[in-house]
Amino acid sequence: MILITGASSGLGAALAALYAKDNQALTLTGRDANRLHTVANALSPFSQQAITAIAADLSDEASVEALFDGLTDSPATVIHCAGSGYFGALENQGAREIKTLLNNNVTSTILLVRELVKRYKNQAITVVVVMSTAALAAKAGESTYCAAKWAVRGFIESVRLELKQSPMKLIAVYPGGMDTGFWPSSGKSVDTSSFMSADEAAGMLKQALLATEHGYIADITIQRG
Repeated sequence: MILITGASSGLGAALAALYAKDNQALTLTGRDANRLHTVANALSPFSQQAITAIAADLSDEASVEALFDGLTDSPATVIHCAGSGYFGALENQGAREIKTLLNNNVTSTILLVRELVKRYKNQAITVVVVMSTAALAAKAGESTYCAAKWAVRGFIESVRLELKQSPMKLIAVYPGGMDTGFWPSSGKSVDTSSFMSADEAAGMLKQALLATEHGYIADITIQRG
């Protein structure tokens, strides 16, 4: 079974569509229960395997625990796509937006991976954490977003050190710009005409993950060109 977070839209939904057409059993999670069930119901005709939707707020400890308590089987692969963005000059960023950004990107990743390690540390599970190229380079107008992604990168690389003797694989993914619903609510005006579509990015990521089955590739960068 493949567990995909952030599966109600964007890259998560695009990956769910690809894996459903491969007849993979899926568990999809996201904050918006209605959108999540809409995605799951639309994909069900394409797969003979179960496609389950479980709404969860990954920045809340009890919600994360309830998500895993609700699984009927251990996931073979977890693809963590959930997150959000909020941009703009630092002096124009509100404390509420900053807190939400950190919760949706940093806290959610820490709680999810912690729960996976607690439950499945001794199992050969592949955990894929999708970040951004903002975790690799500073960007004007994206200070808090970069801070969040750099924090996630440091967290993932540190947990890898703790899992050296574990069969669990932890893979970091750094996508370039994607033309998704992420941007209109980000607070930053961006020309997305040259960006990857979510479907393009999903196809590239799926292909890259196939290569990890033959060896441990720790970092994957996906971008157009």
